Amino acid sequence: MIFGKIEYLNLLPFHVFMKRFTKSSQQSMSMHYYRGVPAKTNQKFISKKVDAAFISSIRAKKQKHVNMGIVARGEVLSVLVIPNEDNVTDTESETSNVLAKILDIKGEVLIGDKALRYYLQNKPHTDLAKIWTQKYNLPFVFALLCYHKERLLYKKIENNFLRRKVKIPRYILNEASARTKIAQEDILNYLKYISYSVDKKAQKGLERFYKEAKKLEHKAKA
Repeated sequence: MIFGKIEYLNLLPFHVFMKRFTKSSQQSMSMHYYRGVPAKTNQKFISKKVDAAFISSIRAKKQKHVNMGIVARGEVLSVLVIPNEDNVTDTESETSNVLAKILDIKGEVLIGDKALRYYLQNKPHTDLAKIWTQKYNLPFVFALLCYHKERLLYKKIENNFLRRKVKIPRYILNEASARTKIAQEDILNYLKYISYSVDKKAQKGLERFYKEAKKLEHKAKA
């Protein structure tokens, strides 16, 4: 089984959980990882070279998924538009690029750990999740945990992960901090802004996003 592993800090608690989960289950002998940024992971999953992954919402619409994903219920700190004379997309993203267009925010889209580093420098920016929440009064779902088969396994992962608070060991925090050049306390603070449960309100936010994305598509074709 190949799981698409996105190394962004927003999934750090999930990676810690999976390390323990695979050790205590039959999956420990068969779980392998493909590492890549969201846009590339999307492609690998759609072409079935990856069995399961957190897939960008814009690509997850017709895929099998559990009620788990990457959710912002206000500002998110790591999906920004920064000042730029031109509109520039982030090649690592798909959903965030569409979100910027829906919200009509001009500038350069920046996502992931590099966006968090930018935010921590207190430079001018627009937090896309914050603007979305203010406009629609709904959470924004950036990605969904999708799978091709073994639904029961991923429901088990969902149920086990969402019902417990994952404590990140200090050595893993040290490694994450060294890799991203972001202080440990800033990582822990950032994770308070990330939710993983795709509850009814988050589902409504997702449906609204698909509706607005469809309008955008029709407008582009007109």
